[in-house]
Amino acid sequence: EVRFVESGGGLVQAGGSLRLSCVVNGISFGDYAIGWFRQAPGKIREVVSCLSVARGKTVYADSVKDRFTVSSAGRTAYLQMNNLKVEDTAVYYCGANLQTRFCSPAPQIRTYEYSYWGQGTQVTVSA
Repeated sequence: EVRFVESGGGLVQAGGSLRLSCVVNGISFGDYAIGWFRQAPGKIREVVSCLSVARGKTVYADSVKDRFTVSSAGRTAYLQMNNLKVEDTAVYYCGANLQTRFCSPAPQIRTYEYSYWGQGTQVTVSA
């Protein structure tokens, strides 16, 4: 069974940090691009970052560049979020692109290309 499980969200003040985890079960971690996405209330799901284990490459949305860092260990992808802003408040999800193991540049990543979403983890940043 393919299953993604996100965790690590919470309530944090602006300027603070959180580290999210995404445990990937049922598929080979290195065979697919792994994406982090987020969805704020009333907004569409948007890409945050993408990890290509096969290429050792990561890409980031401009809104999080230099603040967020994605990494992996074993079957888990991590999203380290520093200097959090109120506008980072959202439910964060991870998913896999089953068509490729490589990441497109962030502006070209489309949510519909990703599958196996987990239940998400809520990140709330207070002012």
